[in-house]
Amino acid sequence: MKANRLALMASLLLMLLLVPAKSSAQVNAQLFYDFGSDRKFMTLTLEMFKADKWGNTYFFVDHDFNYDQHVEGPNLAPGGTYLEIARCLNFWQESPLKALSLQVEYNGGITRSYPINSAVLVGLDYFLHSKDYKNTLNLKVLYKNVRKHSSDVPMQLTAVWAMNDLFGVKGLNFNGFADFWWEDHDCLNDDGEWDKKSTVFITEPQLWYNVGQHFGVDNLSVGSEIEFTNNFGSTSDFKCRPCLGIKWDF
Repeated sequence: MKANRLALMASLLLMLLLVPAKSSAQVNAQLFYDFGSDRKFMTLTLEMFKADKWGNTYFFVDHDFNYDQHVEGPNLAPGGTYLEIARCLNFWQESPLKALSLQVEYNGGITRSYPINSAVLVGLDYFLHSKDYKNTLNLKVLYKNVRKHSSDVPMQLTAVWAMNDLFGVKGLNFNGFADFWWEDHDCLNDDGEWDKKSTVFITEPQLWYNVGQHFGVDNLSVGSEIEFTNNFGSTSDFKCRPCLGIKWDF
């Protein structure tokens, strides 16, 4: 009950804090085919980032087109539909502490078979950037409460980066994130047995090239994502899942 109330309070707080905004949002849609041995399906991602006078808002929604796995076998994907939404608060953008923000975040989702345990995160975000803002890095230290799951260290450490016009090549962009957190959960190993794990790691570096710039469609990019995980979701130990995809910037 306590975790449910915490999740509800955080969700309401996020809704209230999304109000102030008169700046253009960066919105894109990504369609990937996942070549991972336990995947082999497509995922559609809708992503949005928007900065304003109070800080910034970020969210993404993943939808996996893997309905056959839901019915015929164990679902080893993150979920049918999965959401993360985060609000960074920064009322001191003109002060010496402008790089430091407060962050509140909600994660959750559902598959055709079962819901994904939701999580509420609260903590600090530190923003680093080059002079031209082409290269950025966010470092986050967050308290994390996962519904129905315990943890000896209820924390998550996150890094988010973006490198635009990589190596001086216009339209070549490298971005991604890395998350590490503590969570007691059961994972299915390659022998079909369940192991008890206490930590989770995931990183998803992406490399995009804006091919559309060559024929008047600047919104279109093609690229790759490689997911590296350890004890993520219901899969035990290390996994590497390469993807190919296209991205459309709205």
